[in-house]
Amino acid sequence: MSGPRPTSDPRPTPDTAGDVVRWAAFSCVLVPVVLLWYGTSLAGAAGTALGLAAVTGVCRILLRRSERCAVRSARPASREGGREGGRGGGRHTRGGTPVD
Repeated sequence: MSGPRPTSDPRPTPDTAGDVVRWAAFSCVLVPVVLLWYGTSLAGAAGTALGLAAVTGVCRILLRRSERCAVRSARPASREGGREGGRGGGRHTRGGTPVD
């Protein structure tokens, strides 16, 4: 019998953008098939498929970009004031000037 899981155990995060893109790709195939089934022309069904594929591609790009931005904003702030390399901040003096 195992006890409750410790809160420090990492849990896999769901790939929500991947799920949306998978369903959209499924609809890119399903919608033209249904249109053909109900008597729409082949050209009309093909045009619909291309339009849905284009919209799906743009949505995929935007979803991935938003996920990257969310990960970036969730990172803890740096103690160095956001500068790379650990330099910066503090009093600026000339090389030969004594500091009181």
